[in-house]
Amino acid sequence: MRKLAILTALVALAAFVSTSKSEACTNLIVTKGASVDGSVMVSYSADSHTLYGALYKYNKPARPYGPGATIPIREWSSGRFLIDLPQVPVTYNTIGNVNEHQLMIAETTAGGRPELRDPDGKLVYASLIYTALQRCKTAREAILTMVELANTHGYAATGESFSVCDPNEAWIFEFIGKGSNIVDGVNTRKGIVWVARRIPDGYVSAHANHARITTFPLDDPENTMYAPDVISFAREMGYFDGPDEEFSFSDAYIPLTFSAMRGCEARVWSWFRQVACESYDMYQYLDYAMGHNPKNRMPLWVKPKRKLSVKDLMDGMRDHYQGTPLAMTTDIGAGGEESPYRWRPMTFEWEGKEYVNERAIATQQTGFWFVAQARSWLPDPVGCILWFGTDDAATSPLTPIYCATTEVPWCFSPENGHMTEYSPTSMYWLTNRVAQFCYLRYNVVGAYVRGEVDRWENEQIAKTAEVDAHAARLYAQNPAAAVEYLTRYSVETAQELFDRWKALDSYILVRFKDGNNMRVDENGNFLDNGFGWKIPPAPEWPGYSDTWKRNVVREHGETLRVRPVEL
Repeated sequence: MRKLAILTALVALAAFVSTSKSEACTNLIVTKGASVDGSVMVSYSADSHTLYGALYKYNKPARPYGPGATIPIREWSSGRFLIDLPQVPVTYNTIGNVNEHQLMIAETTAGGRPELRDPDGKLVYASLIYTALQRCKTAREAILTMVELANTHGYAATGESFSVCDPNEAWIFEFIGKGSNIVDGVNTRKGIVWVARRIPDGYVSAHANHARITTFPLDDPENTMYAPDVISFAREMGYFDGPDEEFSFSDAYIPLTFSAMRGCEARVWSWFRQVACESYDMYQYLDYAMGHNPKNRMPLWVKPKRKLSVKDLMDGMRDHYQGTPLAMTTDIGAGGEESPYRWRPMTFEWEGKEYVNERAIATQQTGFWFVAQARSWLPDPVGCILWFGTDDAATSPLTPIYCATTEVPWCFSPENGHMTEYSPTSMYWLTNRVAQFCYLRYNVVGAYVRGEVDRWENEQIAKTAEVDAHAARLYAQNPAAAVEYLTRYSVETAQELFDRWKALDSYILVRFKDGNNMRVDENGNFLDNGFGWKIPPAPEWPGYSDTWKRNVVREHGETLRVRPVEL
């Protein structure tokens, strides 16, 4: 019963996030031919101001269910019962957004036409994701399973864009409901319209809260799948009237707006402009990313200029538009410490005009985030790693959780604290503590913490080769022993990270308090003044940025100016 309750919480949690105005997530996708080691990789940030960052676990490997078994699905915001979802005979071990067969699913809510939301639908994106992870082994199978579930039970939320990946294929899968048309008590429109495209091997893609699939091949089932009525329903609703080959899923069902381009598509653009090979010239799409030219759409995928590593994808999730016109560190809004953040709301008004508070990939309101990698050359329980973290990706580290893991580390447990209850043993609250200090002096404290993030992640990436080899040998002899080994490794490494981050929290408080930079030696140890009383030498004072100085002088310079005194 407790496991059923955990799944219900998962479904309910995402049901809330999918309807929250503050929710916005980012997925970056790398095919095996575009990765350094042949991994298929996908990232995800679950971004919401009301989401508690935790790692959810459901099921044991290949758990059997008897005839008539069901899973209760409830609405998060009210606890209202929605449906007893019929269970299948056998389900798979799922931890976070991956399962024991290296299936990985992530999402970004895309919105879309409000009239297509079904108020009587029984499923939302979380119930589809976690049900598919428990039932499916491949990306194709997961897509078709989610379609079947939504068509059978109705879809209650807005449009969605999914990353659905396995060790060999990476897909973008987008859908939206059909709304409600009640005839004799029956909704004749129950279900979804959808399209899924396989990302060509050797390419990368991304999506960030807006539908990215426009036109698509109508006769390429190996690489494109879609609902039989995806075009005819758009015609019926008056969304499209051209030739079939000109049909665009995004334009018909989830049309572009300024906020879709500036707040969503700009995140995709910012990653593409860093990784795409020179032939794409991503700056030709800057006017689109800024929300000025909706006709200048970006490609759905790009070929990278070099193959990408798992660390590249981790760092891609830390993007703040640095080096672009959208960077937030170049005006007085960055303060004197070059902060790349803008607190919400997303826009503000001044003297009758509306302005944007930029929304980068890395954002303060992240609940949890991950980079998942599937590796076809290893046994499934060994091959998939969920690199998992909590809070803002720019200031939080990822730790490896192998997909065979059967236990959630306590520091990541959903039972360890919540959004209105601080827990001193929760990684979510610890990474928030560190982030809050970084936000106060981002160019100093934030830079130091980022160095510690990189050090931890590089250490763990280096260790995985040895762990993989040992686990693969164990698996060949005793699969259960391999699962236990990977579980212990994942749990103990997460606790090691928690302990290190707790020490970091204390260290940065001492080193950077009150605007000071306490003096340290080359190993980071604090210096004293040489008299044995633990009194430090005078600290360094880095001062403020030139942008801050220029604006302060412009606004208040005559009052602040130092003047010579004539005696």
